[in-house]
Amino acid sequence: MTSIPADGLPLPQRYGAILAIALGITVSVLDGAIANVALPTIANDLNASPASSIWVVNAYQLAITISLLSLASLGDIVGYRRVYQWGLLVFSVTSLFCALSDSLLTLTFARVLQGFGAAAIMSVNTALIRIIYPQKFLGRGMGINALIVAVSSAAGPTVAAAILSVASWQWLFAINLPIGLVALLLGIKFLPPNISRSKEQRFDIFSGVLNALTFGLLITAISGFAQGQNHWLTGGELIALLLIGFIFIRRQLGQKFPLLPVDLLRIPIFAMSLGTSLFSFSAQMLSFVSLPFFLQATLGRDAVSTGLLLTPWPLATMVMAPIAGRLIERYHAGMLGGIGLAVFSMGLFSLALLPSSPTDLDIIWRMIICGAGFGLFQSPNNHTIITAAPRNRSGGASGLLGTARLLGQTTGAALVALMFNLFPDHGTHASLILAGVFAGSGAVVSFLRMTQPTGNHPAIHRHESGK
Repeated sequence: MTSIPADGLPLPQRYGAILAIALGITVSVLDGAIANVALPTIANDLNASPASSIWVVNAYQLAITISLLSLASLGDIVGYRRVYQWGLLVFSVTSLFCALSDSLLTLTFARVLQGFGAAAIMSVNTALIRIIYPQKFLGRGMGINALIVAVSSAAGPTVAAAILSVASWQWLFAINLPIGLVALLLGIKFLPPNISRSKEQRFDIFSGVLNALTFGLLITAISGFAQGQNHWLTGGELIALLLIGFIFIRRQLGQKFPLLPVDLLRIPIFAMSLGTSLFSFSAQMLSFVSLPFFLQATLGRDAVSTGLLLTPWPLATMVMAPIAGRLIERYHAGMLGGIGLAVFSMGLFSLALLPSSPTDLDIIWRMIICGAGFGLFQSPNNHTIITAAPRNRSGGASGLLGTARLLGQTTGAALVALMFNLFPDHGTHASLILAGVFAGSGAVVSFLRMTQPTGNHPAIHRHESGK
């Protein structure tokens, strides 16, 4: 099998490869948020309640979360390029299935299948970037990737507003088909060759099943509790989660090539950075799922106006993320992330304190604060996670990074349902307060990272060498 490039791809192949990555990541991440603005419309069109319609978001996130680590491990074995290309194909085809759905049940099922394709894309994108860019330019590559992920996550309402202004909600999904196919063609032409691997490394099917059950039970327990399901059923799911999760982790600790790279969590700054990512994306999803209901149901804005009012968030992120990517060369990621999440938290609390009849300007400047804080945090955080792991563990680091992000987003979406069930008349207000608490907690963890050194941790090298 062909080995990876020694130090990045030559130009212009590098540009073609990063464009293939950018398009794939944009549509897969965007689809995790693009349905949020249209949820009220979808719920009305398919005769579903607001709480049950959130499964359009949860089903997608759940499918990604339960399969992402397995696909990252598969990428280490068969090659990142191969997994990425198959992911693009599955994602593109199942996007068409979503567009053709005529009920909440069929749409939810299609979103599950679409999520598996997105998981393949997300599981190896960071690992691909690490071999696309020369080492001295890796920070720029990670900055671009963080920018794409952050903007795509936040731009869902804006893109949805643009599409809904001229077409029905089905086109939110149909538009993925041509973009995905273009990304696939670019990937075939420009992405680097499959990596070389150890002959000992094999895909552990049993660990893959345990991984899916562990994360699946975690998400269904959270979502079920949020939806007000029977407490005995939730308790049973939690007991099963503890038992299966214990078996899963014990199995990973004894493996040389673990599917869940628990050894990387021995690096303090790596583990803490994953925690801040979990906090930040939970906060982002809490706000982005709940705000459209407030803007449309309470303030009477239509879907297009809602998307436009949320647009300053991704615009501020687009401005701040590249700046943060440069600042990481001079300042500790813990400080940058802490400041970013503190600003993000203040923006969320300010949204929770909106007057009863806010003007557009009241909403816009608060969105700018949220987007700027989120953008300042995300690029340095992702750069720290990927560079803290040894280079030959890029697949595992990429998988854990994606899992933390998706777990945070799924948790945030489920908590919105819980807030709406607990506070029927003030669900958005409660969601925004909880989001502010999450972002503030993440800021504290981020500042604590300043006590830790950056770069690879010697404990991992000792573990890998058997010393």
